[in-house]
Amino acid sequence: IPNIPANATWVQDGVTVAGGNGKGNATNQLWNPYGLFVDNDQVVLIADWGNHRVIQWKKNDTNGQVIAGGKGQGNGLNQWHSPTDVLIDKETDSLIICDSNNRRVVL
Repeated sequence: IPNIPANATWVQDGVTVAGGNGKGNATNQLWNPYGLFVDNDQVVLIADWGNHRVIQWKKNDTNGQVIAGGKGQGNGLNQWHSPTDVLIDKETDSLIICDSNNRRVVL
């Protein structure tokens, strides 16, 4: 965890790094993004709750890439029902997804 000084200042204007093109299921859209994970290369993984998928956005991309799910709502091992969180375990190079409405965590 970084040590953030008490007198740190922040940029006042945000920059959209994923989505921003209205609600939808295209690769340049998100539908209720929940959890996200940012790796050392500034790649952003997003649990796209409403689209039942995990989508990856690389720095300066205008479209993301679906890396898990995207096959509709379901309970198969390639389907999700409202994923809420995503992370990568660096030791095992595993994608871990919290699949809330299926009440499971999947590696």
